[in-house]
Amino acid sequence: MTEKNIIVALDDPLDYQGVLEVLDPKKCIIKVGSVIFNYHGRKILDEVANHGFEIFFDIKFHDIPNTVSKSIESFKGYPIKLLTIHLSGGSSMIKSALVSSKSINAKCIGVSILTSLNEEESKEVYNQEIPKTVSSMFNLANESDIDGVVCSPHELKLATELLKDKIKITPGIRLSDSNSDDQSRVMNPKEAIDLGATYLVIGRPITSHKDKASAFEKIYQSIYEE
Repeated sequence: MTEKNIIVALDDPLDYQGVLEVLDPKKCIIKVGSVIFNYHGRKILDEVANHGFEIFFDIKFHDIPNTVSKSIESFKGYPIKLLTIHLSGGSSMIKSALVSSKSINAKCIGVSILTSLNEEESKEVYNQEIPKTVSSMFNLANESDIDGVVCSPHELKLATELLKDKIKITPGIRLSDSNSDDQSRVMNPKEAIDLGATYLVIGRPITSHKDKASAFEKIYQSIYEE
């Protein structure tokens, strides 16, 4: 386990200030994804930074190597601890992204396949089942020496075997009494940590709760105080 293993996702671009005001930057990292970033631009990065949080910049960069490289470099100066790219961009893009990420003091994290995909959709997109697709992506991540990967909780065992000490960021985290929302492969926090997750991405179970601080603490305690 590393410090601040919980990443709280800002899901609602019109109602996020309350999350920043009640959570403790010593206990969590804030995820800024494409929806809220497209609504607010770099202003949201400033707001998160002004509240003292480090940022998981989950934009999933995916373009030709030079474009990805220059795009990442443009975020120098923000407290971005982790950022994402699509592994499907290929080895040249991954290597360029890794160099640029280091230049802004961020860890470069590869996305294998989206956690919302089920087996049928994986066959439609990649022409193979999820385990084979993920395994291929993880091998590519290993060869490119990327800092880590995003993977479903149910790929954690494979990630640990293939990627060893690399960072593993795991969405699809819910308490047993939470709805699974739009992620097909979910797991509770303690199970994910036990399987080797480095960071857990948790959004709506916290951000949609009436008492956000209490919801966060319940999850925090389920990991650290059992």
